Amino acid sequence: MLLASTANHAQQSREAYLQRFDGNGDGRVSAAEYVAYMSEGFRNMDSNGDGIIETGELPGGRGQPITLQENRDNLRRQFHKLDRNRDGYLNARELTAPPG
Repeated sequence: MLLASTANHAQQSREAYLQRFDGNGDGRVSAAEYVAYMSEGFRNMDSNGDGIIETGELPGGRGQPITLQENRDNLRRQFHKLDRNRDGYLNARELTAPPG
């Protein structure tokens, strides 16, 4: 009984996570939706809004600068790694799976 309850909770958590990404509410996440949602972090870190996260905008002031386009390209690569069934969308299980 506890195992079934835990599994149900895990599924609900995955579905809730998917809903944050799923801009059009179709129950799956496209590459465009994934990139848009994940790019919010970039925009939050780009304090001067120039489309580049400079060293000074990075936590601890360390690291290499990255442009918004480079960030989006990286996110598209991540999306394709997560899309294990290669259907062009992420379901809740794919979205919450560890990259690999």
